Amino acid sequence: QVHLVESGGGSVQAGGSLKLSCVASGYIFSRCGMGWARQAPGKEREFIASIGSDGVIGYGEAVKGRFTISRDNVKNTLYLQMNSLKTEDTGVYYCAAVCNTLYWGQGTQVTVSS
Repeated sequence: QVHLVESGGGSVQAGGSLKLSCVASGYIFSRCGMGWARQAPGKEREFIASIGSDGVIGYGEAVKGRFTISRDNVKNTLYLQMNSLKTEDTGVYYCAAVCNTLYWGQGTQVTVSS
């Protein structure tokens, strides 16, 4: 059973940084694509960063140049380093695994204040 647990969310002022982590279990982590999505209040969930099993990385335009996704296949952990945070980055951040089926974590709240 795939299990994804995010951590590292919190409250920060605009311009600050946070690093999210997602610990995965129940499957072969290194063989699956991983990603981060977020859902702002009143908006739909959107993918913001992805990293394939081959290490290929992609970012949404809203976070490109500010966020960095990475993975540690030994620790079965996915990361999202978020720098230069803006108030519009506020939302619930979800870890996702793509292993034939899409799996979601429970989410972690990120609040950026001005």
